[in-house]
Amino acid sequence: MRKLTAGLFYSVDGVVEAPNLWQFDSFDDELGAGMGQMIGRVDTAILGRVGYQEWAGYWPSAASGDPFGDFINPLRKYVASRTLSGELGWQNSRLIEGPLEDFVAALKNSDGGEIGVFGSISPVRQLLFAGLLDSLTLMVHPVIAGKGRRLFEDGDPLTRLELQESQQTSKGNMVLTYGLRTG
Repeated sequence: MRKLTAGLFYSVDGVVEAPNLWQFDSFDDELGAGMGQMIGRVDTAILGRVGYQEWAGYWPSAASGDPFGDFINPLRKYVASRTLSGELGWQNSRLIEGPLEDFVAALKNSDGGEIGVFGSISPVRQLLFAGLLDSLTLMVHPVIAGKGRRLFEDGDPLTRLELQESQQTSKGNMVLTYGLRTG
């Protein structure tokens, strides 16, 4: 069975939206190396509509030689959306038909490498609470963002997690990887 993972930049106050507005001076070489290892295992991406539209507007025209651009552009990308329709313009992208949970459960049972959920808050939440996400990596930056969308919301179900890995980087980032606690 294929592993489903997600990684999000995370402020101390829980903001995950628009990390480009608050992570600037705390991104360091260790964080970059960890991200390189993470994406090195992924051969399929899941994106939500918002993440897809933001990234499709930037990454296809990113300079050649950009490590993330060179990774994400040729990657198979599946997009969860209730509002997009038709063919998607970004190479190797297609819409998910039917419920996200059903699609991802079938994808996990297919051949291939790791499946990564990228830049998409709603799908990460949905797949975590459905019990399909094998690991969630939060890259906690030493900053209080003050505003922006948070990953977790009032009314979310009580969900027990277990710490799978942790690392502190030289600029004070904490890289915390969690999985659902069983038992």
